Amino acid sequence: MMRSALLGMYYQATRPWRHWQMQRATAQGVAPISILFYHRVADDVPNDWTISCDLFSQHIAWLKRHFELISLAEAQARLHVGVNNRPAVALTFDDGYGDNCAHALPLLIKERIPCTYFVATKFVTEGIPFPHDLARGQPLRPNTLEELRMMAQAGIELGAHTHSHADLGQVYDLQTLRREVVTAAHELEAATGAAIRYFAFPYGLHKNLSAAAFHLARQAGYAGVCSAYGGYNFPGDASAGNDPFHLQRIHADPEMLRLKNWLTIDPRKRRMPRFDYHWEQPPAKQPVSV
Repeated sequence: MMRSALLGMYYQATRPWRHWQMQRATAQGVAPISILFYHRVADDVPNDWTISCDLFSQHIAWLKRHFELISLAEAQARLHVGVNNRPAVALTFDDGYGDNCAHALPLLIKERIPCTYFVATKFVTEGIPFPHDLARGQPLRPNTLEELRMMAQAGIELGAHTHSHADLGQVYDLQTLRREVVTAAHELEAATGAAIRYFAFPYGLHKNLSAAAFHLARQAGYAGVCSAYGGYNFPGDASAGNDPFHLQRIHADPEMLRLKNWLTIDPRKRRMPRFDYHWEQPPAKQPVSV
């Protein structure tokens, strides 16, 4: 209760500055493009990566009122030309939970809201729970290949999320990186018939990213790569090192007030350092962790 109260006080105290910043950016044609990521929408087995069905519906209703909801491809197009005249949000999901087919995805399909759905291939092809769920003693069902095919046919874009949900910040062997970044996408394409254009790092914080993985993804022909450490995407911000190939994402926190904080140019996220993925040769003789 105390945390929520403090969060509300912070939001209200900074609201005039936020409103001014958003108006200023919009008037200049450089309104922010935020990219949200969810994992699982369900009412059972609550955990840090699950949001309830009702709260997800509230998120979508609020987002529709205040933002233009666009695809990753449209987000990149606006970043490339350096112009965005209205605050926009793109929606993504990570991992590939079967529960998302019960409420979240049908809602997005019904509302015709674009979504990119990142899948760790091993778990959907083998039908086994994710390791982070097993570690909690709560094995949850991943999507099936048939569900993924139906998503793609309904307009949901599928994306790659490695083969084994590996922390690529700890993988130094280029053959292993290629397996996780490139081969996983080929397998997903073959299994679903969908074109895989985007890749998302598991965990996605600075420590979980890899310049070598970015290099492989660009070389393999991905249209873009997503991190998950927070941060906005501002058109025309090349001076800050922004590159539309790297799309920064923000966690869609289940708490509505926190979501409002994140998406109205929170000064804390405005200062988020951007990951520099310029190619460097990986350190030699490092252990491989997958």
